[in-house]
Amino acid sequence: MNAVTERKQTAFRLDSSLLERLKAEARREHRSLNNIVEVLLYEALENRPNPETMEAIEEARSAKDKETFDSVESLMNELMK
Repeated sequence: MNAVTERKQTAFRLDSSLLERLKAEARREHRSLNNIVEVLLYEALENRPNPETMEAIEEARSAKDKETFDSVESLMNELMK
């Protein structure tokens, strides 16, 4: 079963260098300009962190006494405690 989605035609202005980058990306992926813009917009909107993740990100960014590690080994040793 194929789902049909309603499409609305619209127009908007883009920086010319951004438009060229979009066209190049569309060519690389063998897509139309319309399709690459749609795919990129869907990805941008769907990959937003949920509130719990946003809270964890903010907590990590604001931590004053962040512990750092010089190697993966030292990190793993700390995690295994």
